[in-house]
Parts: sequence; C-alpha cells; structure tokens
Amino acid sequence: MSSFYSRADSWARTSTGKLVLVALAASAITTTTVLSSQALRRKVRRHNLRDQIESTLNEDGEDEMTDFTRGLSRRGSVSTGGGGAGGKGRKGGKKTNEVIIRESLARNYVFFGDEGMEKIRGSFVVVVGLGGVGSAAATMLVRSGVGKIRLIDFDQVSLSSLNRHSTATLAQVGTPKVTSCAEYYESVAPWVEVDPRIELFGKDMADELFEGNPDYVVDCIDNIDSKIELLHYCHSRNIPVFSSLGAASKSDPSMIQISDISCTFEDPLARSVRRRLKLLGVHSGVPVVYSTEKPRPEIALLPLPDEEFEKGKVGELSAIANFRVRILPVLGPLPAMFGNAAATYVLQQLAGFKCQPLPVKNRRKAAASIYRQLSIIQEKLTGSNKLPISEDDCLYLFEELHRSRSVVPPHIPPAKPVLLPWNKRNGMELDNLVLFDREESLKHEEKCVFGDEDPEEVWGSETAEVVRRRQGEEKRLRKYRL
Repeated sequence: MSSFYSRADSWARTSTGKLVLVALAASAITTTTVLSSQALRRKVRRHNLRDQIESTLNEDGEDEMTDFTRGLSRRGSVSTGGGGAGGKGRKGGKKTNEVIIRESLARNYVFFGDEGMEKIRGSFVVVVGLGGVGSAAATMLVRSGVGKIRLIDFDQVSLSSLNRHSTATLAQVGTPKVTSCAEYYESVAPWVEVDPRIELFGKDMADELFEGNPDYVVDCIDNIDSKIELLHYCHSRNIPVFSSLGAASKSDPSMIQISDISCTFEDPLARSVRRRLKLLGVHSGVPVVYSTEKPRPEIALLPLPDEEFEKGKVGELSAIANFRVRILPVLGPLPAMFGNAAATYVLQQLAGFKCQPLPVKNRRKAAASIYRQLSIIQEKLTGSNKLPISEDDCLYLFEELHRSRSVVPPHIPPAKPVLLPWNKRNGMELDNLVLFDREESLKHEEKCVFGDEDPEEVWGSETAEVVRRRQGEEKRLRKYRL
C-alpha cells in the first residue's frame, strides 16, 4: 500500500500529474459554481413569481395570497347548519384569482375550449346520494369546474363506507357525508359554491331541494322508491337528469355501460326501474350508467342472524321505512367508476360536447341480422347474395359510423336496424350504406333501391347532409381499421 502512495506521489510531482490535478480541481470548482448559480437563480425566480402573484391578488382586492396548503381548521370549515336532520348551509365560493383557477382547469380548457368551459363554470348541478357513486361523481364535477353544486344526503360516514367513499376519512366517521364532501371540496376548489343539504330525498321535498333551476341532476340514490320519485319528478319537469343504477355486487369494469334507460339489460335494478317508470309514462329520455355483468349467485345480500328473523318482519327492522336492512357486497373501485362515468357524461352535456353512448344490447345478433337482410337485398339486385362486406363491417357501420342511430331525423336508435345503399348506383360500398329503422327501410327500398327516385328528394336535405357527413367520416376512418 505504501508503494502505491509513493508512486502516486511521484506521479503527482511530474508535469503531467500537475496538469491533471489542476484540470480536475478546475472542473470541480466550475461545476460547484454552476450548480450554485442555478440554485440561486431558481430561488430568485420562485420569490419573484410569488411576489408577482401576491401583487396581482392585492390589485384584485385580496389582502394576502390564499395559501391552499393550509388545513381547513385554519381557514374555517363548511357549516351545514344546526346539526339537525334537516340542516342546510351554503358555502359561497371563495374569491380566488382567475390565474389560479385557469391553471387548475387548464387541461379541461384545452379539451372543451373557452366556450365549453364557460358553460361548465356557469352551471349548477345537484347530486343526490353521496355514497360511493355520488361522492365520486361530485368530486370530479367540482374538480372539472362546475360553478355551483348542491349535495343532498341524509346519511353519515361509517367505517364500512371508507372502502368506497371518495372524500371520507377515519376521523370523519359519524359526520354527515355531505359535510365530508363539502370540507374536502373547499380544500380542492375553494372557488366553487357548495350547498350541502342533510336531507332524505322525497317527492314532498323535491321542490325545495331542486330550487334554483339546476342545469343537471345526478341521481345516485340506492333506494328504488326514492329513485323512481326523483326520476319521474325531473322527467315530468324537463330537468336534465342522469341516473346511476346498481354498482353493488359487480366486479367487471369492462361491463360498465352508459345508455338510455330503455336500452338497459342484464341489470335487475335497471329492469325494475324501467318497468316502474313505464307505469308512470316515462319510456325513455333518462340516461343511465349500469353494468351488463350478469348477477352472480355467490355474491348476494349478506345473511341476517336467525335471531333477527325471530323478532318479526325483517322489513320493519330498518331505521328508515322502505330502506334495506341487509347489506350488499360492494367492490370499492366499481362505485367510483360509475360516478366518474356519470360526471363525464354530465360535463359533456353541460359543455355542449356531443356524446352519444352506444347501446350494446345484442350487438352480435344485431350485426348478423343486418348482414342477413343486406344479403337478401343484394340477391334481389344482382342475383347473388354474396356481399363485399362482412358481419364485422356491419357492426362497424352500425355502431361506430352511425352511432346506432337512424340517419333520418330525429335519429332514433332503431328497434330493428337495417343497412341499405343510399344511392343504388354506388352498390354495397361501406361509405354508401346507411342506417334506417325497419319502417324507414321499407320506404327507402321501394322508392330508392328498387325504384329510381333521388334519395335526397325522398328524405330531404337534412337527411342528405347527415349522409354526406357520414360518408366523409367513413373515408377518414377506413385507414385506421385493421
């Protein structure tokens, strides 16, 4: 070891060694100087930015910059008034500099544009039911810029709700769910006006709970009687409403769908809601999120002990009339997915952003039926039933290109969809096949497919314009198809 140090010392005394040591020392000094200078410049820029924001806030009438990192206990909490079951309170949006709000919503502004975000920020949404689904929906509506939100729920945070509630903490067990949400929203977006109502929804309270002309109502109630009352109330008064159906006992995210209530299937709650709404004269016009996952027999209501049955009628054991006594199993992420789907749909509607969810009921059967009918038309026209397209092409035209809607106004989802050539001279090309309802298809066959009339004269300029847009869209999309 001593010989190594001796050789190193001897080398360092040579001219070459001295040059290398000087170069290393110079590099170290330069690196240290550069890094220190960069750190100092970053610190100065941070201070300058803070001073600039504080100056802007002071010009807008703020005495000091709002510190959003402080706890709610230091900035005041949301009051829900009186502590009684009927308590209500309103937390007006805190005056906040527009620069901060715009930066918080920057990604949404890029997506919806200034006009769409202006509509969202000027909107008033009511969320009824702040459980796993409702808290997730309300949270994303607040984070996405809704200007005012009313939260309605009578229930309290429990230990068992912590696996799915979007805002509740262990410390909030026993407090109203609307309070948990309102306090959280003040820490996330203090500029949003939050109106928490500790109320149980009922038709006798509907006028009061929906006062103020809401732009949208989001129904996340898990009691079917209350749900029917809410949906019928909103539909009969032309209040836009979106409903969440059964998220409990579900486990497959790929089965979650959005559709009109009239197109739902495989969901027992959806079937019951659909039938009861029909009895009240509501056949369609209520968009819903639900799951097509088939009920699994091993996932059911948790059993009650035998001694509870011995007490008498089980239905009379609930704390509130008509509410379930037994517990439904819930996989935590599923309610949040339902809530996010609801918020996504509502935001697009508020912004005027077109969203036409695809009904998925009997997709393959529909494609096979459309293909079979088209082959019959081909045989009548050419003498051969061989088509230049496949069933997958029919499904693509039906779902993706025509959004499962007829090209003829008012563009209803056809109960019996039919694809036909728009102009018979162009044959069975993908961009020439358009979607009709069964009754419309009979007219088109007679006049345009087997007759010689101009389809634009038969259906009008509005339908012809829709067809031209679809044709242009098909030409654009075909290069992406595998």
